[in-house]
Amino acid sequence: MMAKEFKIVHESEIEGTPQQVFDAATLGMSGWMWPVEIEPKLGGAGPFGSSVTVWEPPHRYSNRVDGEGGFFNELEFDISELPDGKSWLRYVHSGVLFEDWDNQYDGAAKHTAFYQHTLGQYVKHFAGRQAAFADIQGPAASSAPDAFTAVKSALGIHDAGAGGHVSVAIAGLGTVEAEVDYVDENFVGLRTEDAMYRFFGRNAFGAVVGMTVHLFAEGADADAAGAAWGAWLNGLYS
Repeated sequence: MMAKEFKIVHESEIEGTPQQVFDAATLGMSGWMWPVEIEPKLGGAGPFGSSVTVWEPPHRYSNRVDGEGGFFNELEFDISELPDGKSWLRYVHSGVLFEDWDNQYDGAAKHTAFYQHTLGQYVKHFAGRQAAFADIQGPAASSAPDAFTAVKSALGIHDAGAGGHVSVAIAGLGTVEAEVDYVDENFVGLRTEDAMYRFFGRNAFGAVVGMTVHLFAEGADADAAGAAWGAWLNGLYS
């Protein structure tokens, strides 16, 4: 199987200091991606079986994993200081894909934009806080080409663009009032005072619709929240 390399570059301004961005990228991943333990030193264990190849806080961090058949996966964070307590983040994800290259690359590039936006939201609103985390996958029926429209409809989101407000009743949790901080064809991001909810239209890339829950309130029960949101998500396709 032929390996083909890829490189995805994403740059963004973040409302936070370089140290806050560095900490988010290395020690605070539960708040914007999923929980990962990183050994904070050069050569330490990184995420996804990688090793830390650059550790220069608060400006540079990289990790890399190599495998058989020419496989590698590398993540690079280059953080510069801007005025007024802000930062500029240049993120590079490079590696190889072995099959269905165009679809996998498209999915990876769009996921990157969403995850990097979520990192910025985390730094701006929840910097330094760990999250109680839940990952939820929809049923097989949510892999249909138009499946993500059911999520948007249930949330009351009909147009592209952030800044709106949603009110959604979740059995067992009550009514969640949230700001829409991200929305496009494949992804939706919601934020409250003490939580972020991320919705992934992975049906566009051959998988099922999913979502993640990031709860920042002390003592938050991620298992209960995950079960409640999971029932809501599954109910959209029953």
